[in-house]
Amino acid sequence: MIIAIDGPAAAGKGTLARRLAAHLGYAYLDTGLLYRATGWRVVAAGGDPEDPAAAEAAARALDPADLDAPALRGDEAAQAASKVSAVPGVRAALLAFQRAFAHHPPAGYGGAVLDGRDIGTVVCRDAPVKIFLTASVDSRAERRLKELRRRGIDAIPARVLQDMKERDERDMSRADAPLRPADDAFLLDTTDKDADAAFAVALGHILKIAAG
Repeated sequence: MIIAIDGPAAAGKGTLARRLAAHLGYAYLDTGLLYRATGWRVVAAGGDPEDPAAAEAAARALDPADLDAPALRGDEAAQAASKVSAVPGVRAALLAFQRAFAHHPPAGYGGAVLDGRDIGTVVCRDAPVKIFLTASVDSRAERRLKELRRRGIDAIPARVLQDMKERDERDMSRADAPLRPADDAFLLDTTDKDADAAFAVALGHILKIAAG
């Protein structure tokens, strides 16, 4: 079983995906970390994440240990990830890794849950379960602001909202694998739902499909 979860930033993808994986006994891959790690490698080396050559080289040199770097949770890594993800060479370099994980999860797991922005439309078009999470940009910016402040980052609300809008625009307008729901995706709006409510709706959908 492959469960593909897509959606814009701060819609709740990671929280839902991790919870579903734990509940179902499936392996979990935060595909966004692959792009964050790639972007961070470029930034840490003093490069420009929008430089295709530097971004592709970083993606091809990526090591699994890079996914554990604490800096990947920061906003700078998030912005760099959005930029490198628009580079076709980066997407090609990371695509095989994601597909191998989905179709051949680590031993002991009965399936895989992947979250990102193009899992259902590109990475795993054959996934039997595709969920597209969304929420209003204002609610997503508010969630991101709370997250940053919990980590002790003194963020400015207007700037967080503007960054969110700019990131959405980049993700939705990029030429290669733009952010959009798969035609057969289950749409789940989390604007007015907490994590428990979103989990209940998603799990119900998955169990319905599993039952045939």
